[in-house]
Amino acid sequence: MFKKTILAAAMALATSTAFAEPQKYVLDSSHSQIVFSYDHLGFSTTYGMFSGFEGEIMFDQDNPAASAVQVAFPVRSMMTGWQERFDHFMSADFFDAKADEEITFTSTGIEVTGEKTALITGDLTINGSTKPVVLDARMTMAGEHPMAKTPWAGFNATTTILRSDFGVGAYAPYVSDEVQVMISIEAMKAENAES
Repeated sequence: MFKKTILAAAMALATSTAFAEPQKYVLDSSHSQIVFSYDHLGFSTTYGMFSGFEGEIMFDQDNPAASAVQVAFPVRSMMTGWQERFDHFMSADFFDAKADEEITFTSTGIEVTGEKTALITGDLTINGSTKPVVLDARMTMAGEHPMAKTPWAGFNATTTILRSDFGVGAYAPYVSDEVQVMISIEAMKAENAES
């Protein structure tokens, strides 16, 4: 009887441990955006956006610190709302962008700061330069998507970067070196995903 109890407890522990491991989620590209803004000569705030990108999250809702995120997208997917500005950004003054040049972010650690908040540290690569950044993140919702009927999660995050750190500091400080970044993403549990 004692052996059976120990065996049952061990099996229950193994099952709960496996269940608690991070699960793979993939970004919903149609509802994930990165909006950036900067001061233009003190006269205005100028905005740009990336959308339609791909990425994945290893999401552990029970232990968020064990989660991880990885995102990549081409710099030429930037949207500025004005073709001349886009062309200038892609020129040698800024990115000198090739068609396949990517911006990437790979998390290196997560510090949970509240029930739905965390600081996500990671390596950001832009224009061939990699620097650590910290995202101030908040989980907006996690649960079954009402239409897709599959597990879904949403997150918002903000950070500030210095564009000169990544070799795109032209016209600073007149055009602000600091760039404010706002991120909002949705992610769905991957089908047949393995933790």
